Amino acid sequence: MRKIVVGAFVSLDGIMQAPGGPHEDPVGGFKFGGWVAPYFDETMGTAVDEMFAKPFDLLLGRKTYDIFAAHWPYAGADDPIGTLFDRITKFVATRNPDFKLGWQNSQSLGNDVVATLQKLKSEDGPDLLTQGSTDLLQTLFRNDLVEEMYVSIFPVVLGKGKKLFGDGASPMALKLVGSKVSGSGVTVNKYVRAGEVVTGSFEFEQPTEAELERRRNLT
Repeated sequence: MRKIVVGAFVSLDGIMQAPGGPHEDPVGGFKFGGWVAPYFDETMGTAVDEMFAKPFDLLLGRKTYDIFAAHWPYAGADDPIGTLFDRITKFVATRNPDFKLGWQNSQSLGNDVVATLQKLKSEDGPDLLTQGSTDLLQTLFRNDLVEEMYVSIFPVVLGKGKKLFGDGASPMALKLVGSKVSGSGVTVNKYVRAGEVVTGSFEFEQPTEAELERRRNLT
């Protein structure tokens, strides 16, 4: 059985857009492309290495695939990430049936992305690791397909842009199984699924009259 694992760099306000450079994804007038670079240090490099340490296939949305396909095949034989990404399978979600996957070892997820992913998850093989791909992530969260998450939270507020979680994500509880803080202030976290959301209460066992009135006035 394969797992779907999310890998994400996010700002403090949850934005993922264009972490790598100013020309990566300026859609919507986003002005802060490359916001990750000033915080990337040795600890962050180690965290990325750990995320890539286990065998995996890449799971990418089409826009992230375009970004990667225009960069990583040209990184050179001395670049370990480029060499790794070039070799492994890339599964790509695209709404365009005529889209050409020119990067070697790339496969389309087809017209029914959810059904294809459910089939892939049921098979033997390496885990499916996302990078970027905010549109695809919304599909994964909406259909409750994610088992693990590597989320690095950067100490910056970007104000607007594409977010890790949009509307409609399936509720889920997570367990923090690893965390470290880089010298630049990035919190690197690993989460695994922990069942359903559990709730509790700090309310009085017997509500006050003021509380009962407050509830009556809720709209």
